[in-house]
Amino acid sequence: MGKPRDSVLKTNFYPVILAGGRGTRFWPLSRKRRAKQLLALDGKQTMIQQTVSRLLPLAPAKRFWIITNEDSRSEIARQIPRLNKPQIIAEPVGRNTAPAIGLAAFILLQSHPDAVIGMFPSDHVIGDEKRYLQVLEKGIEIAAAGENIVVLGIRPTRAETGYGYIKTGAPTETEAFRVRRFTEKPYAERAARFLEEGNYFWNSGMFLWSARTLAHALREHLPKTAPILEQIADAFGTRKFAEIFRRLYPKCENISIDYAVLEPRSSKGDENSNIFCLPADFGWNDLGSWTALHEHHVAKSKSADGNLISSEGRFTLDAAGNYIHAPGKFVAAVGVNNLVVVETDDALLITTRDQAQDVGKIVKYLDQKKLHKLV
Repeated sequence: MGKPRDSVLKTNFYPVILAGGRGTRFWPLSRKRRAKQLLALDGKQTMIQQTVSRLLPLAPAKRFWIITNEDSRSEIARQIPRLNKPQIIAEPVGRNTAPAIGLAAFILLQSHPDAVIGMFPSDHVIGDEKRYLQVLEKGIEIAAAGENIVVLGIRPTRAETGYGYIKTGAPTETEAFRVRRFTEKPYAERAARFLEEGNYFWNSGMFLWSARTLAHALREHLPKTAPILEQIADAFGTRKFAEIFRRLYPKCENISIDYAVLEPRSSKGDENSNIFCLPADFGWNDLGSWTALHEHHVAKSKSADGNLISSEGRFTLDAAGNYIHAPGKFVAAVGVNNLVVVETDDALLITTRDQAQDVGKIVKYLDQKKLHKLV
């Protein structure tokens, strides 16, 4: 892709990509050592390769940081060889997004306190990458202008209960809105009310802030965990880092950045919180389940019968709305609708699109039964 843009280079933009999830709702393709973000679910590149590629116009590879786990670290390094290996950090245990992004902030604070950090999940799909870069450039400007926190908000298209919501207040001169409140995954009636009111956005999980801003926020709102992260950051680049990281990181609170910082900060009021929601109108999808993946691909392919079948050959009769993944096999679908069927060498998933959100429960069962080869 093209060279980083001069205006962004001046702000010292550092993308931090969170890649520690297991993607259990994409079992049996997604496994512990090859999680969702390491799969090519939307094209030839894997999800994390796409995430890095679309951000390269804004920052050189040497500025990227990946926070992941031991199971995925070596595969990420293999898939994206241009990244600096020490900046692919494997958590000894998962502690949710606040400690993960916080550690990156405290490390960068030492050498680049004015660095603008972008926090990005590793498994999102972006339809309009040109518009994506334009929105990010605007967000980086806002984040660099003071103690500001910027969240990219998706205008909701339905009363979705699986996303967090952002209530916005007055618009600003920067195309962003001041944030009044965050609400995590509301029940259906409340989500419908949010949709009707019109001043709510989905929380995309993409944030921008300076290293200094985030460090200050963590010290204020997460006072027990922040000093631990600072200790670990102080050891980064030394021989003691691995041991200190392994010993101290489990002591961090297991909490998301939404609960740790955004919700308490927003309670100060939209005029005092310095949190801004920037509308993200660039064709976003978080591909959270087989159902979401089916809908995404059917929308792109404009399939007349709604069938999405990965196979060597196929025959369909009175079948519609099915997602079937059986590479190398001939697939015949007769008289079935809205199924999800995914075959691998050692497992077969059969469910409906309506219940695909429950696939993660299979992984919990397999973990309980210690069927490690299947997870």
